[in-house]
Amino acid sequence: MGTYGRYPLELVRGKGVWLVDSQGRRYLDAVAGIAVCTLGHSDPVLRRALCRQLGKLQHVSNLYRIPEQEALARAICERSGADAVFFCNSGAEANEAAIKLARKHGHTVRGIERPLILTAEASFHGRTLAAVTATGQPKYHQGFEPMVEGFRYFPYNDTAAFEALLAECEAEGPRVAAVLLEPIQGEGGVIPGDPAFFRRVRELCDQHQILLIFDEVQIGVGRSGRWWGHQRLGVEPDAFTMAKGLGGGIPIGALAVKSAVDHFRPGDHASTFGGNPFACRAALTVIAEIERRQLLGHVQAMERLLVDQLLDLASRHPGRIAAVRGWGLLQGVVLSEVGPTAAEVVKAAMAEGLLLVPAGPRVVRIVPPLVIRRRHLRKLIKRLEKALISAC
Repeated sequence: MGTYGRYPLELVRGKGVWLVDSQGRRYLDAVAGIAVCTLGHSDPVLRRALCRQLGKLQHVSNLYRIPEQEALARAICERSGADAVFFCNSGAEANEAAIKLARKHGHTVRGIERPLILTAEASFHGRTLAAVTATGQPKYHQGFEPMVEGFRYFPYNDTAAFEALLAECEAEGPRVAAVLLEPIQGEGGVIPGDPAFFRRVRELCDQHQILLIFDEVQIGVGRSGRWWGHQRLGVEPDAFTMAKGLGGGIPIGALAVKSAVDHFRPGDHASTFGGNPFACRAALTVIAEIERRQLLGHVQAMERLLVDQLLDLASRHPGRIAAVRGWGLLQGVVLSEVGPTAAEVVKAAMAEGLLLVPAGPRVVRIVPPLVIRRRHLRKLIKRLEKALISAC
């Protein structure tokens, strides 16, 4: 179906941070399948692990215990403040699970008949109907009305606006079941969370027994230079979602929760494919390789290099770049209002052998595999500079 505006590019193979198209041309990949290919392309360790798993089991369903799934749940909990994990297949499904959990919390803990979930403007939480309703961008709602009831929106990082909305919703008694936030808005323009704002939200959620849920689908699993983006804010959620980079290219999503808010009981929620042995083996391998290769420290070092080089690029092209912002290996180049759009720069970069992705009309997003090296960053900057010039 015609759901994608595809570029005229047919990619046929890859290795590390490089991709090759059907004409034999090489591209430096700063998209990573949109923050998915944590270890790059055709990683030999991941390839061997998955081949071994296919020789054992790829799927049995959640009617039975799955050792790989239990091991992965332990691995996630040991690296976070979570106590239990529900597995699914994507970020949207993980957020759907979080929305259901929030509603059950509203009913059972706060005694709310029709619970509300508060989310931020410019957020992005997925394409399924509830997740897209949670997404605070009206352009994604158009043509799919009526949206799912039970969502209200406020400006991201705006403490006063959040307090006012919460007071309005709670004026006549409990109404709010949860607050769902991205620690850093990715699709909405690569906007990092303000620690002071997040601390206040945490405080108010504690006061009212409201769930604080973080959407870590894009920034989680090491992309920020920490295991989880919320670790850069110093604020712990009651629950958080992940997907994208968790499987390194194999579809898997998850909702991780603290035991105090583990409201699901048998029959409340399920997934046929979620947490199957094959997907869990991929995620276990990604986690093990992040630690074996010390990729968290590597991402922090690459962040410093990349940001320095992007700021230097901005100083040389003040009329083209307005700002640089982001965390780790999720960086956004904010383009000046008078220059080319993000889509035009992305197209020009492709002609230079560099793959990038927009994050809104005027932000170019850089989300390479976590294994990118210093020499690759130098090539990235050179090709991006050529694209900025040729796109004008």
